[in-house]
Amino acid sequence: MTSALKSAIGNKSANVGVIGLGYVGLPLIDAFVNAGFRATGFDVDQSKVDALNAGQSYIKHISSEDVQSWSDKGQFEATADLSRMAEADALLICVPTPLNDSRDPDLKYVESTARSIAQVLRPGQLVVLESTTYPTTTRDVVLPILEETGLKPGEDFFLAYSPEREDPGNQDYSASRIPKVVGGLDPASLELAEALYGHAVVEVVPVSSTEIAEACKILENTYRAVNIALVNELKMLFDRMGIDVWEVIDAAKTKPFGFQAFYPGPGLGGHCIPIDPFYLTWLARKQGLTTRFIELAGEVNHAMPEYVIARLAEFLNDERKPIRGSKICLLGMAYKKDVDDPRESPSFVLLDLLQERGADVTYNDPHVPRLPEMRHHNVPDLSSSELTAEFLAAQDCVLIATDHSSYDYDFIVKHAPLVLDTRNATKGVTEGREKIRKA
Repeated sequence: MTSALKSAIGNKSANVGVIGLGYVGLPLIDAFVNAGFRATGFDVDQSKVDALNAGQSYIKHISSEDVQSWSDKGQFEATADLSRMAEADALLICVPTPLNDSRDPDLKYVESTARSIAQVLRPGQLVVLESTTYPTTTRDVVLPILEETGLKPGEDFFLAYSPEREDPGNQDYSASRIPKVVGGLDPASLELAEALYGHAVVEVVPVSSTEIAEACKILENTYRAVNIALVNELKMLFDRMGIDVWEVIDAAKTKPFGFQAFYPGPGLGGHCIPIDPFYLTWLARKQGLTTRFIELAGEVNHAMPEYVIARLAEFLNDERKPIRGSKICLLGMAYKKDVDDPRESPSFVLLDLLQERGADVTYNDPHVPRLPEMRHHNVPDLSSSELTAEFLAAQDCVLIATDHSSYDYDFIVKHAPLVLDTRNATKGVTEGREKIRKA
């Protein structure tokens, strides 16, 4: 089985199946199609399947022209028929791994996908989990489900873990240009996964086990979460002292060694950084340990939206206005600048808090024309408001939550009565600085 699959990978006749056609799956398909492979995309959302088969993309950094070119080359097809996973030689799992209401790992999508694969698993297939998760998931969750088929891992089928490292909006690092860490359940699985990704990405980094690869991704994102918590905490302290934390960071990052700049904000967003540390703390509790440092970082970051709203209340109070009844425009609903990804965006937490306090809330985001439904938020039926001079002047405060490059901050500050800036986006604005507050 190994030699046949290895040969198919080597001559690029292998069909690569990607399960989950979102912000991870589509860039992965792009990498494999551009490397000369045929790819089949699987998703339970028929609207996504229909859009892709019509040559239409719903993700900003994968263009419709890219999607159409995949089909034009005869190298891509999307389907909601999961039974067709039997046609793929390699199956890459890119499904969500959220937290449940008690902030414990929710692996229902991984488990259901593994069960769907098990229904059609045939000898000679490679299965790779890419979804971010805690160490031991591949071995303890996915493997037992696949073994229910009676097929033997390392002989009949092959299993590996390779964490996604997508950074939406980063034009310097597309999926094919990011080194890929790969851990196999056994030597044969590692060899095949390494060979497959070696065609599509700039570098493959093999590690000794699936657990090492899983832990690698958790470390990467926990590192960021902890350092962001540090600057968020320093921001609150320096604000109290009248010190500009942004200028402090700019000064510190001139040191050519021993320092990496992280920046404060209104909270953490995206699918990974707000979630991954909780996978680690959950795993630690199962081992009878506590990860106090990580948990404290989570508390600090989780508290940032409340801090922003408290600062907003202070600024409005200076104008003899309460939050209740005030017109507040949120700028930016995506979780980071210049992307259309709203997952775990702190802007939705800010929206909830403002609504609870009785504010008259509107928003603008050129990348999110209408607010999507969100599982954990009470999202009103709103579309993006046009930032005209009249609209800005009618607001009591404009709250910059996401610093999109397309915003004309000079224009915004000129016409808005008050601007609360959580991203230092107005750093270059010279006129009207007396109307700007930072939070």
